[in-house]
Amino acid sequence: MSHTGDAADDPALWISPNDPAASLLIGNDKKGALVVYNLDGTIRQQLTTSTSFWGNVDVRQRVQVGSRTLDVVATTNGGLRMYTVEPSSRELSPVTDGTGAVPTGGGEGLCLYDSSLTGVLSAFVITRAGQVRQYEIHDSDGDGLLQGVLRREFQVGSEAEGCVADDEHGALYVAQEDVGLWRYGAEPTAGNARTMVDAVQPSGHLAADVEGVTLVDLAGGGGYVIASAQYVAKANQSYFTVYNRRTNAYVGAFRIEAGVTADGCERTDGITAYAGDLGPAYPSGIFVCQDTNNQLPGTSGNQNFKLVRLEKVVDLNPGSGGSLTG
Repeated sequence: MSHTGDAADDPALWISPNDPAASLLIGNDKKGALVVYNLDGTIRQQLTTSTSFWGNVDVRQRVQVGSRTLDVVATTNGGLRMYTVEPSSRELSPVTDGTGAVPTGGGEGLCLYDSSLTGVLSAFVITRAGQVRQYEIHDSDGDGLLQGVLRREFQVGSEAEGCVADDEHGALYVAQEDVGLWRYGAEPTAGNARTMVDAVQPSGHLAADVEGVTLVDLAGGGGYVIASAQYVAKANQSYFTVYNRRTNAYVGAFRIEAGVTADGCERTDGITAYAGDLGPAYPSGIFVCQDTNNQLPGTSGNQNFKLVRLEKVVDLNPGSGGSLTG
């Protein structure tokens, strides 16, 4: 990050349809920008507005909105902002109607949901107080610019931010920071019914604060849900918990330790993952974690994102229950 202090937060991935190695990592600098990186860590683009605070970011590709099929990058910055990725330039361009942001009444947490039932794209925006609002994304006037309409809202109960939606299974996972990880229905008609996936210690495997949540999408609806346990009481022992995507059964936990060219991830906020070929550096996929304490000698010390081969943390050819690899 170009800013010191609590700046890096939430990463998301855009997968290049032409050259997987040319895929992009998109992350928010909470103090002033949305930053687009190449997979080697170099900055490709920085987006700024008159509103300095940028919240979480998510991506859905090849979604149908009105008459257009496009890749949508969504973030919170003075409301819900949406962009698309131009394949030739691999840069983001704004596609939000009106003033450039859908009013949401605040919010930092964000995740997208592309319904396999209806084909409708929606965005979940979460305030720090735990208010969740679901906006249907549409283009009612056919001008190619996207709008949002509120379809559902509910209260988690206390501070929340991290979320991920499982498009195939119609599930929404929300991290309630001091309580645990919840699963809701992702359709706008699902109401506020929920199931606890896991609780914080001592009754569960998580450790407060529970922050980022991501999905590893494997063939046939299999894979994993991963959550970040910041373990505020022992930040240098923070870790990531893994659950079976189908059953939500606990699989295990792992940490990202220091390597040759980068230190590990500690007290992580946002995470993301992708299972698939991303070129020679990440032939089977990638796991990305925000690092609150970037301590590698010779660096600025500013917060950043760490990139790890996905097969180093989860089994990409699991049996019925799934497993870890390290």
